[in-house]
Amino acid sequence: MAVVIAAVATSYYQRRRMQRVQAPPPPVSLPEGVGAAAQDWYWSRNTGSQTGVEIRARNFRRLQNPERIELEQVELRLYQAGGQRYDRVRCAHAVFDPAQAVLFSDGEVEFMMGLRTDGTQRRVVLIHASGVTFDNRSGRATTERPVRFRLEEGEGSAVGASYDPGARELHLRSQVELLWRGRGPQSRPMRLEAGELIYKENDSVILLFPWARLRRENAVLEAGDTVVILQDGSIRRIEARAARGRDQRPRSTVEFGAEQAWIDLTPAGELEKITAEGKASLVSKSENGRSSAVASRLDLEFTTTKQSSLLRRVLATGQASMISEPLGRAGKPAPDSRRLESEVIQIEMRPGGEEVQQVRTDAPGSLEFTPQRSGAPRRLLRAERIWIEYAAGNRIRSVRAVQVATRTDPDPKAKPRQAPLETWSRDLLAEFDPQTGDLVRLEQWNDFRYREGAREGRALRAVLDQATSRILLGGAARVWDQEGSVAADRLELDRSTDDLTAVGHVRSTRLPERQRRSTALLSDQENLEAQADRLQTLERRSKFVYEGNVRLWQSGSRLQGQRVTIDRAARTLIAEGNVLTELADRQQGRGPATFVVVQSAELNYSEQDRLAHYRGGVRLQRGDLQIEAPELRAWLKPAGADSRLERAVATGGVKILHRSAGRTRQAHAEVAEYFADEERTVLTGGPPTLVDDRAGQTRGQRLSWRLRDDSFEVQGEASTPALSRLRRH
Repeated sequence: MAVVIAAVATSYYQRRRMQRVQAPPPPVSLPEGVGAAAQDWYWSRNTGSQTGVEIRARNFRRLQNPERIELEQVELRLYQAGGQRYDRVRCAHAVFDPAQAVLFSDGEVEFMMGLRTDGTQRRVVLIHASGVTFDNRSGRATTERPVRFRLEEGEGSAVGASYDPGARELHLRSQVELLWRGRGPQSRPMRLEAGELIYKENDSVILLFPWARLRRENAVLEAGDTVVILQDGSIRRIEARAARGRDQRPRSTVEFGAEQAWIDLTPAGELEKITAEGKASLVSKSENGRSSAVASRLDLEFTTTKQSSLLRRVLATGQASMISEPLGRAGKPAPDSRRLESEVIQIEMRPGGEEVQQVRTDAPGSLEFTPQRSGAPRRLLRAERIWIEYAAGNRIRSVRAVQVATRTDPDPKAKPRQAPLETWSRDLLAEFDPQTGDLVRLEQWNDFRYREGAREGRALRAVLDQATSRILLGGAARVWDQEGSVAADRLELDRSTDDLTAVGHVRSTRLPERQRRSTALLSDQENLEAQADRLQTLERRSKFVYEGNVRLWQSGSRLQGQRVTIDRAARTLIAEGNVLTELADRQQGRGPATFVVVQSAELNYSEQDRLAHYRGGVRLQRGDLQIEAPELRAWLKPAGADSRLERAVATGGVKILHRSAGRTRQAHAEVAEYFADEERTVLTGGPPTLVDDRAGQTRGQRLSWRLRDDSFEVQGEASTPALSRLRRH
């Protein structure tokens, strides 16, 4: 038994010794407060039958008081529905609160969103931050510290951020800066700045608020709340509230603003269209001047190239106005500024997008020219439609309009002060000097009318030559004022001198001037009518020159000739070429009125002397009396007298013929003086001779013949006695 017991004891102690040798060393004691520790720790939570969240860590410690888990070399994966995509979070150290299911990392954290389980990656979002809190229940990650991020299309930074994987939304809370590069080698980057930013990946939308600033090269857009819409990674549309934009180019600056703006871009990021509403404005500044457009709505269309976007067309609608303020060149004064207003204005740009080619209205509008230099007139045009053509340098070339009314206001400081010029027509074309912008020629046609003070006119067509300050009226032209009217095939008005030239079928009417005292030939108390082939006024309408088949008449009096000049200042009348005058004459109230008819080559009348001087083949006819002479002077009575003719003196070989009751008398003398009231003729020189076809012949040194009672008186001298030869019946 002792041997057996010894053998068993020996075997026991040997096995105990071998167990002690082969047994692993005992674990190290856990520090105080640590409930558990482990390596290569793993935690997950399912969403339905699929994994929703996974957390892996190289080292794991469960701490007590309070209970929490500390993790090192952490990787968190958040799977989206379907399990094909997940977001990954990595950090060096994190604390996990299992009660709250919250993971917090105070150090650097890397977010990578948009990973695929099959290893194919597309549109990955990478975020670097610190102080990140991750809620395992909602999957939401937040931080209040600075954030750096990189997208497939760009990168940026912010202070404070949150990411919601369920909604696929990245919220940057302040001081946001984002450089959006877009896709493709031709895409130009755009820098976005904002107070806050929300990136909705599922909707391909970026929200910027409460303010935003978007920059690209020399272009900048500043706005309030802004929406950026993406398509295939490119910014395709920007919707901005309280938008203000500026594009700085080498030779010009373009600015726009509106309460609301919509900006469309090409896939390469070039401007395609801008729509602005609510107090919309567009301002262009260049070395040539300043232009601006304001409307309820502006639509800007662009032509895109590989390198830039060029403005092609602007459509302004709703109380639209366009103002152009050109600058002077080489020390010359600036041209007139222009203001165009209409409900609809279209602006077409020249190739290059910096200069205007055409502006037109698609609704009734007005165009105002305001002088930028003293002494120039102010012009206003209202029309149903207006077209404005521009030359290089935004210099106006022409204006075309239909259903037009214009008003030209002269300089109010000019002396003497002039009345405004108003015109109306169905069509208008104004041409300007493209170098200076000054008006050169203005043409209006189809029912043209005008008014300048008391003067009015009308014609089928009118042309204003600005250089000569002349208005040409053509086609049934007529002008009139308080003094009278002129009508002709063509009228030319000189606005600087107030004179006119009328050509072709001229007809004029001179109205009475009651304040003046008149004579029989030029009465200012009766209308003076005239016809001629041509009329020209001179010396500010104080002189009237009628030419070609001239006919003037007033009451019962007539005047004909090839040329008639009336000088109102000198109160004279000169008629030339086949002159014929007819004066209504009443012989002292006895019987009906007769006419004094005078034919001559020339007439020179002076109102001061009431003398009508006829020359060249003169023939005077008064009733039965006819006087012929090379020269005749006739003195007229004041207007209103029974007889207009007072007396007449014929000289240079006078012939007198009188026919009455079948009887003919002829007289010859060197000088004949006729007294109209007495119907008496005094003949001298020659010597005078009277031949009666019934009574015979009488001759003497002086012969006085009374036609009224058919008596005469003959005087002779000692050397030359009077001689009478009488016939017997």
